[in-house]
Amino acid sequence: MFKRWFGGVAQESILVDGDIAVLLRRSSRARRMILRVTRAEGQVVLTLPQRASLKDGRAFVESRVEWLRQVRAEMPRQQLVAHGALLPVEGRLLRIAPVAQMRGAPRVEGDALLIPAARPAGVVVQAWLRQIAHARLVPACDRHAAKLGKAFTAISLRDTRSRWGSCTQDGRLMFSWRLAMAPPEVLDYVAAHEVAHLAHMDHSPAFWAATERLMPDYQQHRTWLKRHGHDLMAWRFRENTD
Repeated sequence: MFKRWFGGVAQESILVDGDIAVLLRRSSRARRMILRVTRAEGQVVLTLPQRASLKDGRAFVESRVEWLRQVRAEMPRQQLVAHGALLPVEGRLLRIAPVAQMRGAPRVEGDALLIPAARPAGVVVQAWLRQIAHARLVPACDRHAAKLGKAFTAISLRDTRSRWGSCTQDGRLMFSWRLAMAPPEVLDYVAAHEVAHLAHMDHSPAFWAATERLMPDYQQHRTWLKRHGHDLMAWRFRENTD
């Protein structure tokens, strides 16, 4: 067993099959061992019930080594937002082009995303994508909430790794700003999905019926996100993401 540091906090890990680092997490709510691979970094995470032994946890992971290697091999390669990179923005690919003497926010010209050459590409583009996401999600949520006859209390944006959006009991909506990279219809679907949770805090048939009322063709956009969401999560906006 060894330790790695995440956000200044030491977390225990084990090494399995020679080269697979597995992050260990204990959960009082877990009733069984859960093994997953994070979408963004490809980190293997094992969630253990409080009473589960480390020996049993290791045996559980070792029994699934082939599956782990297959999943990690099929994950998209991480890409860095940098000058010259082709970045998806609202469903289209734009080449990041540095411009000398440029000031202010990035702008799109044809198939190019122009950014100030003197500033770090990742920092500039990330802030710009957040602005786009906010500008699209607020009116989308307003529209869907009015149609549903429900009201939300706040909207926040984060760089989440396990979900594209969420809704709390008190009506707070949260979204990943990476939705600005997806086609507009996909962003609109996620907005409809979370707004539907204002009426149904589950994924029951009633919830999906509400989602369909808000967006009759939601299935195709949900499918797109399942197929291509990993690609959006694979983009890195800084050299070092630890």
